[in-house]
Amino acid sequence: MKRFLSRLPILKKVLHPKPIVPVLRFTGVIGEQGRFAQGLNLAAVSSSLTKAFSVADAKAVAIIINSPGGSPVQSGLIFSRIRELADEKDKQVFVFAEDVAASGGYLIACAGDEIYVHDASVVGSIGVISAGFGFVELLNKVGVERRVYTAGESKSMLDPFKPEEPEDIERLKQLQSDIHTYFKDLVRDRRGDRLKAPRKQVFSGDIWVGKKAVSAGLVDGVGTVRDVMREKFGKDVDLPLIQSKRKFRLPFMAHGPALSARTLLSELRSQADWSRFGQ
Repeated sequence: MKRFLSRLPILKKVLHPKPIVPVLRFTGVIGEQGRFAQGLNLAAVSSSLTKAFSVADAKAVAIIINSPGGSPVQSGLIFSRIRELADEKDKQVFVFAEDVAASGGYLIACAGDEIYVHDASVVGSIGVISAGFGFVELLNKVGVERRVYTAGESKSMLDPFKPEEPEDIERLKQLQSDIHTYFKDLVRDRRGDRLKAPRKQVFSGDIWVGKKAVSAGLVDGVGTVRDVMREKFGKDVDLPLIQSKRKFRLPFMAHGPALSARTLLSELRSQADWSRFGQ
């Protein structure tokens, strides 16, 4: 009898297992960050996505996002892979924004059947941006001559060492418009009637914080992954973190002057992306 009673906890676990919701965490600027910096892209998250959606008897999959955006292509690829696995495995997807889920970060968030934020989360920025520098006057001052040879009249479009050409700017704006249209269509398809703010404002590149994002319909509520998952699946829900394998990174400034400069520029670009949202 004692032996039988001692086995009750084990039998209880077998007969009434805890609900499981695997958790993924996507952090950083989207795209390839360089040789020694790990970017957020499909190659980096593919294995962890497959693993999360393959967890036996999982009730759903939760994804935590903290990203200011980046590559629209990688954002779209990650979005498509999430939806592909969700449909294949018949799993609900819940997305949780941390500090920022903006631009490409919000695009990925739209893969969720429901999106939640913190009161101070920044979301939105549904738009396209291109930024750079012009060094024409600098070359003149230091006495450097720029020599460029191309086959194809548009090959050197927007070269930072040449004066801007109106037709190049117009071509860039058309490219941006095409990408923006893709982004808008995706949001309309995923959020549908849940979007409450005027469409012109939603797609202007504007951002929303916390409860205002809920009111605008960009997200579904305020809550943490633990609180929301407990509310939906019970207080005993198990939330195992499925981690991606990270590339090994050598210490900064350990790769010689050229690589150090390249790494520094990558870090500066990353900081610029985060700083646009007060981070």
